[in-house]
Amino acid sequence: MFSGCLMDIKKVLLLGGSGFIGTYIANRLSQRGVEVTIPTRRRERTKALIMQPGVDMPEADIHCEKTLTGLMRGHDAVINLVGILHSRDVQFPYSRDFAEAHVELAKTIVAACKAAGVRRLLHMSALKADPKAPSEYLASKGEGEAIVRAAQGELEVTIFRPSVVFGLGDSFLNLFARTLKLLPVFPLGYGQARFQPVWVADVADAFVDSLGDAASFGQTYDLAGPKVYTLRELVEYTAELCASKTRIIALPEGLAYLQAGLMWLAPKPLLSPDNLRSMQVDSVCEGGACRLPADWRPTALEAVAPTYIARQTPKGKLDSFRYRAGR
Repeated sequence: MFSGCLMDIKKVLLLGGSGFIGTYIANRLSQRGVEVTIPTRRRERTKALIMQPGVDMPEADIHCEKTLTGLMRGHDAVINLVGILHSRDVQFPYSRDFAEAHVELAKTIVAACKAAGVRRLLHMSALKADPKAPSEYLASKGEGEAIVRAAQGELEVTIFRPSVVFGLGDSFLNLFARTLKLLPVFPLGYGQARFQPVWVADVADAFVDSLGDAASFGQTYDLAGPKVYTLRELVEYTAELCASKTRIIALPEGLAYLQAGLMWLAPKPLLSPDNLRSMQVDSVCEGGACRLPADWRPTALEAVAPTYIARQTPKGKLDSFRYRAGR
């Protein structure tokens, strides 16, 4: 995908590294002999990563510039994956929660990189992120992306903008699967929204492969899978994998926002009105504005999803075994 190597990258500070995508990137780096530091607020919750060779997980508040600068010293590169999908407040263009996670932290990271003398910075944004986007999530992601891009020159920056990311451990297809197993009827709002799901392993490879590649400096890459799906198609495909007979019914916009508002009130929201606003913008990579990495060959959803969604069916268990065996 990228022509570079990790010869000059010996130690990486991975922010947001204990999450879904971060775990894959940490594993990739560890396998290549790169030391990885993953700051965390609760070290005891990340035992699986701590066991990876070369992975250190100090407890730290990465929102403190002085603390972050100290963490960066001695590292060759910084990868920022920090992001949130929900906020308890609503404020346009975005709430305090989104500002802290996507905008203020980006400013702090850039300042800390400069202070610590770390020039290489990789940043996770989102496909269709834009300060003028209709959702707080996409607007704040767009602002953060702009802050990082403006640092190019003083730093060597690469920005990645994935569509929705799927894979073992995701909160996307797995969420559909869990819900389909519990409900006789699946009320679905914004079923016409379009996505171009990208496999988490492909995303991880894009990050790791670009670390030492000078050709990626100053570049922004969209990361999208090989096929576009509507949200309804993705739910129906998940139901097929689960052998679920749940009936999927379309909700009109008003009821969709009512449903999202009620789910938003849960202690751990699965959906929010802002998520629906994000879906007003198709998360797809089409036309001349699409910027993919060179030689980007993403893995098909159908080649991976059965290995972890359909595990409870006989075929799913066989596919899972074959996948782990590399067949």
